[in-house]
Amino acid sequence: MADLSLPKDALFLGFDSSTQSLKATVLDSNLVIVASELIHFDSDLPHYKTKDGVYRDPSVNGRIVSPTLMWVEALDLIFQRLSKAKLDFGKIAAVSGSGQQHGSVYWKTGSSALLSSLDSKKPLVDQLRSAFSIDESPIWMDCSTTAQCREIEKAVGGALELSKITGSRAYERFTGPQIRKIFETQPEAYKNTERISLVSSFMACLFIGAYACIDQTDGAGMNLMDIKERAWSKAALQATAPDLEQKLGKLAPAHAVAGPIASYFVERYNFNKNCLVVQWSGDNPNSLAGLTLSTPGDLAISLGTSDTVFGISKVPQPGLEGHVFPNPVDTEGYMVMLCYKNGSLTREDVRNRCAEKSWDVFNKFLEQTPPLNGGKIGFYYKEHEILPPLPVGFHRYHLENFTGETVDGLNEKEVQEFDPPSEVRAVIEGQFLSMRAHAERFGMPSPPKRIIATGGASANQSILNAIAAIFGCDVYTVERPDSASLGGALRAAHGWLCNKEGSFVPMSSMYKDSDKSSVSCKLSKTAGDQSLVKKYSVLMQKRIEIENRLVQKLGRC
Repeated sequence: MADLSLPKDALFLGFDSSTQSLKATVLDSNLVIVASELIHFDSDLPHYKTKDGVYRDPSVNGRIVSPTLMWVEALDLIFQRLSKAKLDFGKIAAVSGSGQQHGSVYWKTGSSALLSSLDSKKPLVDQLRSAFSIDESPIWMDCSTTAQCREIEKAVGGALELSKITGSRAYERFTGPQIRKIFETQPEAYKNTERISLVSSFMACLFIGAYACIDQTDGAGMNLMDIKERAWSKAALQATAPDLEQKLGKLAPAHAVAGPIASYFVERYNFNKNCLVVQWSGDNPNSLAGLTLSTPGDLAISLGTSDTVFGISKVPQPGLEGHVFPNPVDTEGYMVMLCYKNGSLTREDVRNRCAEKSWDVFNKFLEQTPPLNGGKIGFYYKEHEILPPLPVGFHRYHLENFTGETVDGLNEKEVQEFDPPSEVRAVIEGQFLSMRAHAERFGMPSPPKRIIATGGASANQSILNAIAAIFGCDVYTVERPDSASLGGALRAAHGWLCNKEGSFVPMSSMYKDSDKSSVSCKLSKTAGDQSLVKKYSVLMQKRIEIENRLVQKLGRC
C-alpha cells in the first residue's frame, strides 16, 4: 500500500482573501495549526479608504467594487508579519488558498511579462500598479448587472436552461454578467484585457509568477462553466462576450498544482524552490474542505460577511434558486449552496441600533425573548439580497394571535418597528427560518443529520442555540471560525499528496489522527425540543408566504 503520509517536518500554508481581510493559516504535517496572521483592509491599509473592504458607488445603483491593488499590498504586508513571527518559509511544502467567490480581476495586455519578471528587491504592489485594465474589481456584493443577467438567460434559452448548464441561473454578482457589463460599457478596457482571473486564481498568479488556471469549483460560480463536463460552456461564453475563452484561459481540478512557487518568493522570503502552489478556489469550497464535510445529510452554515448554507451531493439537480458547484475534494461529487448577502454586517446593524453596540446586550436580548418571538417576523436587507431576490429595506410583521399550531385564522399586521429585544430575535430567527425553508425547498435533508457552523458568528453561543432550535439537530463547531484559510492549508497538503501519488487521492486519507488535528469539530449545542421545531415549521410556512408576496411586489434587485 502506498505511503499517504505527509513529510514529517513540512509546513502547509493556506490563505483566505476575503471581502474584509486577508488571513493566513499554517499547518504542520499533523494538520495542527502552528501559525496564523490577519490583515484587516480598512484598518491595516487605510490609504485605500475602503469601508468593510469595499467601495460603494453612489452614482451607479448596486455597484460595489474593491481596489485590486489593495489585495496585492495585503499579501506584501502579511508576509512581513509572518516573517516577524519567525515562520520558516523554507519548510513550506505547498501553498494554496481561497478567494471571495465571484470577484474578478482584469489583467492588461502585456501583464504576463510583468508577472514573470518580478524583482525580489521590490514590493509586489510597486511592480503591479500598471498591470490592470480595470483598477477596481467587481465583487460578490455588486448588484448592478440585472440587465446583463436577463440578456444571458435569454440567449441560452431561459433561466432554468442556464441553471441546468452552469449550476445557477444568472445572478448579478456572478462573473459572467459582470464581464458582459464591462464588455458593453467599457469596450476599450475589455479589448485591452489579456486575462480575466477570479480573486482565487488572481492570488495564485502572484504566487507562480504567471497566469494561473481557474479551478473548476470556483469556475462554477461564473455562469460560464458546464458543471457536468467541467469545461467552459460554448453557449454561455457566446452569450456573454466575444473572445472570452481566450481571456479566461484553461480550467483545472481543485487538487491540481498550479505551478512551482515563483523565484520572487524564493529570493525574498527564502521559500524552497520546490514548494508547490496548489490551485486556489473560492471561499465557500475552501470552507467545505476546512470543515471536512463528507457525509450526505450534513449541512454547514457559514456565518460571515455573507451567510451560506452548503451540503454535498452525488447528483447535481440545479434549479432556479441556490447553486451547484463541483466538490473541491471529490472529483465526482458536487456541493450545493444557498447564499445570503445580508450576514454579519446586517446583524451588526441591529446590534448597533438596538443593543447599545454590544454583543453582550444583543445576546441578553436574544435569550430573554421567548422562541417564536410572539409571532413577530422580520426581513432585514441592508444590501440587495440574493435569496430571496429583494432590494434594500426592512419589513416587520406581527402575527398577533400566533400559537405555533396553525397559520389559519392569523391576524397579520405590518408594523414600523419592534421593541429592541424583539428586533434582535427577529433578525436571528428570520435568517435561520429562511435558511431552513430554502434548504428544504432545494432538496437538502430535513432535519439534517447535523450542522457544522463556522464563520465569525459561530463563536456566539446564543446564535448557535437558535440554529439548534430552528433546525432541530445537533450543532457542531470547529476549533477555528475562519474555515476558509484552514481549508486553503488543508487543500495545500492534499494537493501536495495528490501530486506525490500522481493522481487524485481522497482527502480523508490525511486524517489519520484527526481528533488531535485542527480539523476536528466538537458538539456545541444539542438538537432543540421537537415540539418547538414543529412550531417553527408553522412559523416558517407563514414567513415563506409573506416572502413570496414581497418578491412578487418588489421583484429582483
